[in-house]
Amino acid sequence: MNAWLATRLSAGLFWSAVALILGYMTIPALVVLMTSVSPSELLEFPPSGFSLRWYERALTYPDFQGAFVNGLIVTAFASSLSLLIGSAFAYLVERYTFGGRVALEAILASPLIVPHFTTGFGFLLLGANLRIGQSYAVVVATHVLLTLPFVTRSVYVSLRNLDPALERAATNLGASPLQVLRRVTLPLLLPGMAGGWLVAAMLSLTEFTASLYVTAQRTQTLPVAMYTYVREYTDPTIAAISALLITFTTILMLIANRYLGLRRILAIDAH
Repeated sequence: MNAWLATRLSAGLFWSAVALILGYMTIPALVVLMTSVSPSELLEFPPSGFSLRWYERALTYPDFQGAFVNGLIVTAFASSLSLLIGSAFAYLVERYTFGGRVALEAILASPLIVPHFTTGFGFLLLGANLRIGQSYAVVVATHVLLTLPFVTRSVYVSLRNLDPALERAATNLGASPLQVLRRVTLPLLLPGMAGGWLVAAMLSLTEFTASLYVTAQRTQTLPVAMYTYVREYTDPTIAAISALLITFTTILMLIANRYLGLRRILAIDAH
């Protein structure tokens, strides 16, 4: 009986701590959401009333519109390239044994350790040396490097969960290695690849620190445009566009988890 009570108490304390941590992490988002509907031209919390005027300004502000289009362009190229490169590396690391494999895995994970401002500054210098400046190519290359570990992880976990008997069965039935890859392996990896692409796209769309170094006026993304705006104005427009991004990201993640099973893809659920 005492052991049962101790187990229940430990479980209760654990989930209470989890709830407190999640609540603490959610408070800033709630503050932003409430501030975004304030009628005042100054940031205030709690809001003195209710108004959607700042949402209208956020959606019609020319710099935000241009930066959002730039962000979509960069995100589309960066996440797609990251998917192709990351999938190839994940397949290579998971299916083959070769010298330098551990070093390759460390290199693929290194963007998670290196600070983003270091990566951005490095690509800024690289772009200057190549005489391509703060072009789309430099921005896309920066985002590919930053999102690559997440795609590699997603595809690698999917490969680990793949039943090798299915590939062996296809080989025994006369399929060539290319046919096995195209008709068996890739279709089974599609959920993991889609999840990796989605995570890469969201990270690329919201990346700020490295983008601040590698973007110019014509290539700036939405987070950089928001930073420029907040240096000049103090109204709740930034809160409104932040609320839109929070809502969009949350809905997208819920849909992805519902149809792609992100818990399994990200190895949160081993089954």
